[in-house]
Amino acid sequence: MQVDIKNFSKDELTQFVAEIGQPKYRADQLWDWIWKKQAISFEEMSNLPLAFRNQLETSFFMVSMQADVVQYSDDGTIKARFSLRDGSKIETVLIPVPEDNRYTVCVSCQVGCSLTCSFCATGKMKRVRNLEPAEIVDQVILVNKLCEQQFGSRITNIVYMGMGEPLLAYNNVLKSIDMISSPEGLGMSPKRITVSTAGIAKMIKKLADDDVKFNLALSLHAADDQKRNEIMPINEQNDLKSLMDAIDYFYRKTRNRISYEYIALKGFNDSPQDAHKLNKLCHRFPVRINVIEYNPIEEGGFEKSDGDTVDQFARIVRDAGHMITVRRSRGKDIDAACGQLANK
Repeated sequence: MQVDIKNFSKDELTQFVAEIGQPKYRADQLWDWIWKKQAISFEEMSNLPLAFRNQLETSFFMVSMQADVVQYSDDGTIKARFSLRDGSKIETVLIPVPEDNRYTVCVSCQVGCSLTCSFCATGKMKRVRNLEPAEIVDQVILVNKLCEQQFGSRITNIVYMGMGEPLLAYNNVLKSIDMISSPEGLGMSPKRITVSTAGIAKMIKKLADDDVKFNLALSLHAADDQKRNEIMPINEQNDLKSLMDAIDYFYRKTRNRISYEYIALKGFNDSPQDAHKLNKLCHRFPVRINVIEYNPIEEGGFEKSDGDTVDQFARIVRDAGHMITVRRSRGKDIDAACGQLANK
């Protein structure tokens, strides 16, 4: 049975190369093709003997997925739906900002999601399984090729904000980040990687204990427990006090950047009182707040806040001395915006 070659360490590949009678340096050449040149087929590996490539083809596969739908938004955003080898489907989004030379890929970490957040289309889907580390990495590699084709630039940032809850796929997510950030892997700085969580306190503390180097984003969306329970059932086991304690612990141990994601929902969490409550959650550690436009989904039951209301909300937070940015949606015409990923 073929296995994904990206799940093998360099030592494991070196051992395989020796077992089939190839010289040791072939492992270095193979590794270079996989990680530095980001080959997607053995056929590309022109400096490897044909017989060796045939042996590799028999034992391994290079890419764990294929894009079966690619959609292009009027604002430049690109969404790819990938079909995995077991027939499951996931979505990945490229958000280009050419004027700032910033090209961000938003990756998925699970097929579906189990958290049932009421404003999120992925939460309406059943969780099928966690993605393998190589399946997460392949999203980066394949979308990077798309980015180079469309914009002549490589990906600059990665956010784990696609389908699924990263901290419920903990080991595979961390292994994928190791593969992406290792000098022997894709070599991307972990400071350009952000992992977003709906908030699992004990796992946030585990991130700190594991001394991770990437940034952490909390999908906050409400600044009091009553409202957060209503839209995010996970809050019933991970209330705001436990989350603030966990994030404070994370920051003190790692000094990594913290941000809050806050979708503005009309008449629900966008009042001046909500802004003042949010301010109270910003004093224990430095934090950046991203206010996000709500993107309607089927059976969502919410509307997006109007611009003046959001501006007033942001002004109250900013006047209290906190860093806040109002982010307009990207890619909503192709269901690629925040909360819209549902394999459409």
